[in-house]
Amino acid sequence: MDKRLAKRHKRQVARAKERVKISEPDVRTLEQIEAAREASRPDFSLGPAFARPSKPKAASDTEDAEKTEG
Repeated sequence: MDKRLAKRHKRQVARAKERVKISEPDVRTLEQIEAAREASRPDFSLGPAFARPSKPKAASDTEDAEKTEG
């Protein structure tokens, strides 16, 4: 690497180090963290239709048509 590229790389590294954002530590208690996890879970009280994906509507229509014909 020649001098020009070395100086350019050194400047880029220095600028990148200035832009680094250090995250703050999580100061919540264990109870608060568990409550937040519980609150973010999906609500399955709506029934099994919303709990898991169902097959496409078009596929179930063709199956119904085959059953009535046969």
